Amino acid sequence: MPAIIKNEELELLRDTIHAAMPNGRSISELLDIDQLDYSRRTLQRRLESLVARGEIVARGHSRNIRYITPVFAPEKEHYYGNMLSEDGASYGNPSASSYRASRLEESHAPYSAAADDSWLSDGGLECKKLIARPLAERKAVGYRAEFLHDYQPNQSYYLDEATRAELAELGRVGLNDLPPGTYLRKLLDRMIIEISWNSSRLEGNTYSLLETERLMQHGLSHGGKSTAETQMLLNHKAAIEMLADPSDELGFNRYSLCNLHALLAENLLGEIGAGGRLRRVAVGIGQSVFRPLEIPQQIEENFQLVLEKAAAIDDPFEAAFFVLVQLPYLQPFADVNKRTSRLAANIPMVQHNLCPLSFVDVDTREYLNAVLAVYELNRVDYLRDLFIWAYKRSCTRYNAIRLTLGNPDPFQLKYREQIKNCVRELVQLGAHGEQAKALIAERASQLAPSHEEKSFGQIVAAELAALHVGSIVRYKLRPAEFAKWQSGRES
Repeated sequence: MPAIIKNEELELLRDTIHAAMPNGRSISELLDIDQLDYSRRTLQRRLESLVARGEIVARGHSRNIRYITPVFAPEKEHYYGNMLSEDGASYGNPSASSYRASRLEESHAPYSAAADDSWLSDGGLECKKLIARPLAERKAVGYRAEFLHDYQPNQSYYLDEATRAELAELGRVGLNDLPPGTYLRKLLDRMIIEISWNSSRLEGNTYSLLETERLMQHGLSHGGKSTAETQMLLNHKAAIEMLADPSDELGFNRYSLCNLHALLAENLLGEIGAGGRLRRVAVGIGQSVFRPLEIPQQIEENFQLVLEKAAAIDDPFEAAFFVLVQLPYLQPFADVNKRTSRLAANIPMVQHNLCPLSFVDVDTREYLNAVLAVYELNRVDYLRDLFIWAYKRSCTRYNAIRLTLGNPDPFQLKYREQIKNCVRELVQLGAHGEQAKALIAERASQLAPSHEEKSFGQIVAAELAALHVGSIVRYKLRPAEFAKWQSGRES
C-alpha cells in the first residue's frame, strides 16, 4: 500500500514553487532547500502529485524540467514592446530612458483570482474592457489638471469607508506604539528581496525570485541578465533601505519623493543628474493615447500639489492609493515614475507600522492596463480593485512571515541606532578578533548602563558576525569599506 502524503507537505512544496514564479524551480534547486528534507525519489513523487492535482505545471524535458505556477505557464509569448515599461520615451532624446522592458510572458488575472474577472468590480470590469479596445478606437487625451485639483483630502475619497476599515484591520500588526518603520525593519531582509522582485517584474525584469535573493544577499548577479535588470533590483534595495531607516524627514515631501526617485533611477537614465530632478522634456507613453503634461512650470506646480494633498490625507490607505494614481499620471520625472509611486505608497505604511504593499502575485498586464485606465479615462476603479486585491495578498504573505519571526526585541529597538553606529565603526576601523572585542566592550560601557552592557556587546558582536554585502546599507557602509574589512577577516 503506497504511503499517504500529508497535505501539509504538499502545501509547503507548492508554496515554495509558487514563491519562485515565474521561473519556478528545478528538482536540483528544490533539493538544496533545507526545509524540504526529501530524497530525490520522494521529492519526485510529491511533485507528481502536485502536477496531477493541477497545482503546479512541469515544463521542459529530462534534466531540464522546471516546476512552475500554472498561471505562468504560457502556451506562447506575448511581446509588449515598450508599453508603459518604462513610463515613456523622451521625444528627441532616445537616451533619456535607457531601460525598456524586454519580453513579458502571456499573462492572466492576479495569481489567485478567477479567470472570469470575479475579483473586479463592475466599474473595474468596464474600465478593463474600454482599455482593451484597439488604439485606433481610443480617443487621444492630454493631462487634465482638474483630475488632481478636484480631489479634496479627507473630503474626496478613492476608497470607501468600509474598504479603508477592512484594510486597516488586515494591515495592523500590533506594533502601533513602536517607532515608525519597526515592522519593515523587522522583516527587512525578506522584504527587500520580495518587494524589489515584485516591483521590478512589473517593469519586465526577468530575474527570478531565487536569482534576486542571491543578488541581494550575496552580491551574485546572473550572467544571463542585462546590467539594467541587475541595476534595477539593486536600486530597489537601496530605496527600501531608505524607507526603513527611521527619519523625521520621511513623508510626502519633496525631499522624500525626489531622493526615492534618485535611488530607483541610479545608472538607468541617460542624462547625468536626471535622478530626483523634475523633467524638462516631453515624454510619451508607449501603446497609449495619453499625452503627459509638457510645460516644466506646470509639472512643478502640479507635483507640489500632489505632495501637499497626499501629506494632508489622514487615512494611510487612501494616501497610498492617491499616490499610486496621481504620481504616474503626472509623470513628474523623465522615467521611473511608476516604480517611485509603488514604493512611495509604502510611506504611510511605514509611518503607521502597517503591513507593506508589495504587489505580490500581481499580474503585469493587469497592473499596466489599470494604470492606463487612469491615464486615458481618469478612472480609478480598475487600479483600485487591483490595489485592494494586492494589499490583502501582501497581508496574508507578510503576517505569516512575522509570526514565524516573532515580535521585535525591545532591547534592540531601544539601542538600534547605537548598535548600528558601533558596527559601522568596527568595520571602518578594520577591527577583528581581540581588537573588536575590546572596542565592543568599551562602547558597551559608554552607551549602555552596567546591567545592559553584556547584552549590548553580544548583539553588536552577533550583528558584526552576520554582516554581509547584502546588509551593509542599513549600517551606512560603502561597499569598499566592507570589502576592506572582510579581506582582513579572511586573512
